[in-house]
Amino acid sequence: MLDNKKIKIMTKLAAFEQGEGKEDIKISKYYKTDYIRYQVIKTAVSITFGYLLVLILFGMYHAEYLISKIVTLNFLRIGQYLLGFYIIIMAAYITGAFIGYSVKYDHSKKNLSRYYKLLKKLNRHYQENSADEKGEA
Repeated sequence: MLDNKKIKIMTKLAAFEQGEGKEDIKISKYYKTDYIRYQVIKTAVSITFGYLLVLILFGMYHAEYLISKIVTLNFLRIGQYLLGFYIIIMAAYITGAFIGYSVKYDHSKKNLSRYYKLLKKLNRHYQENSADEKGEA
C-alpha cells in the first residue's frame, strides 16, 4: 500500500537534491573557513590572470607608442601605478569574495537544516512503520 506522507517527504527531498540543494550539498562537505579560503584563492588567481591579460592586451594595442617612447618612459613610475592599481583591485575583489562566499555558506547551511529536518521526519516515519509491522506480526 502506498503511503502518501512518505511519498510527499521523499519528493521534497529528491527535488532539493536535484535542484538548489545540489550546490548546498557540495558546500556542506567543507568547513566554513576552508570553503571561504578556497573560494578567495580561486578569486585571487582569476583576478591575477585577468589583470595580466588586460595588461598584455593594452600593451599590444599601444605597442607602437610604447616602442617609439621606450627610451623616455619612466618604467619605475609605471610599475608603481600598475602595482598600486593591482593591489586596489585585488583588495576589493578579495573583500567582496570573502563577504559573498560567507553569506553563501550561511545560506547553504540554512537550506541544509531544512533538508536534514525532512530526513529526520522520513526516518521517524520509517521507524513508526517498522514498529507497526512488528506489532502486527
